Amino acid sequence: MNRIVNEFVNYVVSDNCPQNDKAKVKKAIQDKFSLILDRSVFYCKHFAVRISYTKTKSFSNTVLSLSNLQKYDHIPFFVVLVSGVDNNKVFLANTTFLSKISHSSQQLSMTNIKGSFNGSDIIRTYHNLENNAKNFEKLFAFHQGFTWEDNLQRLVDATSDIVPTGKKFEITSEIRNKIYKSVERAQKFIESENFSVLNKDLDSRVKKCSDSILVASRIENVNIRGRLIEALVTSSDEERKVLMQKLAREESNLPVYDTKNGLGDYHVKFSNGDTYTDIKTKVVYLGSNPKAYNIDKFLETMAEENTVFFIYLIGIDETGIMNTVLCSVYHDELTETTVKQFHWAGRNSRGVTQFVGETLDKILKQKNFTNTITIQKAKAFIDSLIE
Repeated sequence: MNRIVNEFVNYVVSDNCPQNDKAKVKKAIQDKFSLILDRSVFYCKHFAVRISYTKTKSFSNTVLSLSNLQKYDHIPFFVVLVSGVDNNKVFLANTTFLSKISHSSQQLSMTNIKGSFNGSDIIRTYHNLENNAKNFEKLFAFHQGFTWEDNLQRLVDATSDIVPTGKKFEITSEIRNKIYKSVERAQKFIESENFSVLNKDLDSRVKKCSDSILVASRIENVNIRGRLIEALVTSSDEERKVLMQKLAREESNLPVYDTKNGLGDYHVKFSNGDTYTDIKTKVVYLGSNPKAYNIDKFLETMAEENTVFFIYLIGIDETGIMNTVLCSVYHDELTETTVKQFHWAGRNSRGVTQFVGETLDKILKQKNFTNTITIQKAKAFIDSLIE
């Protein structure tokens, strides 16, 4: 979050901002930050805000329609609660921080955006981080890891009277043992020559489109940026050439590219491993926590006989591509910090995982990175995903 966003948040909760009077708060923030009014939402290019009022300390009011929130979900969306008996409070209310849609949502679907959320639907604590001013920077980094479609699917599944899609992967003791074997399989593959073959293949693909990767790295939207770079790396030479031409010609109007909805972006079979590799771009001077993988898809794939799963990190700093790393999903630093987004879990899913940006930065900054897999730690990590 930039200086203006932090200035706004600090002002709203300070003694300099009017308290207990919704109209005065509205006028004060609009004048001070030159905000534009769009129906009930004030916004600028840096953030958007909805002002709500309660006579008491409770907050069950209807806040905003989901369709209206969609327009602002790419920037911090705040709800300021003005109370008749308490000081102003601010909550981050992007879709990542909504537990469900409450009002008139029976027809909500992926193709029919219906319903509104209430104050009580805003998640107050997210991964031990309270939804308040001191944690907004870290919280928004989590939100940037997910797309609008990711959160919409979760909200559709979580909302009452909606039939969930998909199905949890059922795990017996036999299947659990098969998943455990994927840890030793990863260790053996890393020690083999084919690990170097896969790493060199990916490095050569990056080299072929390094200039285009730099163009794509300037995209502010984390998800669009990631999808484009994934496509550049994994495409065939012909597809890559077309995409590079579009990037060079239309830098101000960058193409949108949807990647495959599978476990990994790049799939290569070797004699000692059926490898799935997820391409993750990390701009090391920007805070973001990239979405990792769907837990059920991961467990189901790792239960197969010969599968190995890697993360291929492309690190970008102010000067360009500063490093690339082929990292096992069972690497100790990853398993210790990978966040399980269990609030995504429900009747149909165990949820998804998310990488902590600081961990990825640390891995990328190592001059001679070595995959380190501790079998018992990896198995404990698998258990935490299953349970």
